[in-house]
Amino acid sequence: MSNEAPNATSPSAATVSLANARRVADVPARLFGSFVEHLGRCVYGGIYEPDHPTADADGFRQDVLDLVKELGVTCVRYPGGNFVSNYNWEDGTGPRDQRPVRRDLAWHTTETNQMGIDDFYRWSQKSGTEIMLAVNMGTRGLKAALDELEYVNGTAGTELADRRVKNGIEEPMDVKMWCIGNEMDGHWQVGHMSPDEYAAAVDRVAHAMKLAEPALELVACGSSSAHMPTFGEWERKVLTKAYHDVDFVSAHAYYHDHGYRTHDTIEMQDFLASAEDMNYFINTVADEADAAKAINHGSKDIAISFDEWGVWYQGRWNEQETAWAKSKNGLHHGAWPTAPHQLEDIYSAADAVVEGSLMITLLKHCDRVRSASRAQLVNVIAPIMAEPNGGAAWKQTIFYPFAEAAHYAHGDVFAPVVESPTVTTKSYGDVAAIDAVVTWDAATRSGLLLAVNRDLDAAHDVTVSLAGLPGADGAIAVTHAQVLHDDDPYRTNTADEPNAVTPADLAVSTAADGTLTFTLPAVAWTAVRFTA
Repeated sequence: MSNEAPNATSPSAATVSLANARRVADVPARLFGSFVEHLGRCVYGGIYEPDHPTADADGFRQDVLDLVKELGVTCVRYPGGNFVSNYNWEDGTGPRDQRPVRRDLAWHTTETNQMGIDDFYRWSQKSGTEIMLAVNMGTRGLKAALDELEYVNGTAGTELADRRVKNGIEEPMDVKMWCIGNEMDGHWQVGHMSPDEYAAAVDRVAHAMKLAEPALELVACGSSSAHMPTFGEWERKVLTKAYHDVDFVSAHAYYHDHGYRTHDTIEMQDFLASAEDMNYFINTVADEADAAKAINHGSKDIAISFDEWGVWYQGRWNEQETAWAKSKNGLHHGAWPTAPHQLEDIYSAADAVVEGSLMITLLKHCDRVRSASRAQLVNVIAPIMAEPNGGAAWKQTIFYPFAEAAHYAHGDVFAPVVESPTVTTKSYGDVAAIDAVVTWDAATRSGLLLAVNRDLDAAHDVTVSLAGLPGADGAIAVTHAQVLHDDDPYRTNTADEPNAVTPADLAVSTAADGTLTFTLPAVAWTAVRFTA
């Protein structure tokens, strides 16, 4: 492996200036959320594996818990995802030997229900993460949502709250954030709906849940991607109807290199610019939310919960699904697998750079994106992999950009003025090679610069002027600087080589006027911590 810059004899220059930077908002803690779904080995063999040597008395893998804490996750969305639209929340409560075994229609697997809300609450207490809970709007709806709310948050003295107490959780779980369904615009979703149907349904459910607990923060389903046929229309109709009782609208976006099999450079350059699509997605949803506010003569802004985002090579899954549907003439009478290996993408250096770029975009829009969940957490399109049968847990390449932001992005976000060479892409035209964001905590006088070079071919010299940060008087001192890059952008970490691609030290020059200079190699992510 090499973390050295490629042999570029004359890198072109880019500037990042805070002189006229726009303060975006404070850094929301929930921006560093993740997602645990009953899918593949995310739960079983991921966070829960009672026979593993590191498992505690509750069956949770301690090696995975340690990595979750190192990743810095703040809030975890559970239990889905597509899974939730055919899920009975009651199945995962009570004694494990009395829980029913059911078929999961989302991923065509057998669900043992050995993990449920009681167990996940205990796991969240140990991991130090907030729970974002999703309710089933596919096969169920209003009554089930209210029952689950009473079970989870109710004070002892009612039937459902007393059932929770009997199951060993005496105090209310105090889950504040609830997703009203999942991707209900998608034809793949059990019980999917039209915009008008879902608007009416979420309006009823959100209103009733807030009658029970007015302080809940409720998330309406938004579009499953910016390329859905009802994108925009969906948000407009849903948010106009349910404006008064919902607080967030969800956004989901996954990206991958469409030329990964052939190493097509045009497709790779397109992939490196994926944040352009996320930027368009966020701006469009924010505009529709503001339109709903105006129509309702409202005073609140509906925030965005970008509660599924990341790199996912969906083509591989679609091929498996097509083969499954065609097998046995579509009649599947045999046993469906339990916790099979599904969606276990192994991520490259380039994938990590893209995820770092997406995090920069989320931070630059954190005035509207007040919650986000990188999907998912363990084994399934995940930064953490956990080997079965007593094996070790290890970090994927994408672990590092997320962890750096989660631990060190504090205070306020500033969107700097970036002047950069451009790269030409198939989907987005000419885009800036360099993108960057800065966070600054005036109380501790510490900051973080995150930047990416999205150029597939060239290194770029970067000059950063931090003099415009409020209260950052005097010299800037760099406390830590790292770069993630590999000469082979397709190189991955594996169970056998878990440290093949890791961040390396970045050489940064500082000047008395608050200027930093460094060189970013092609396809690279960097983080620079500093004080003033």
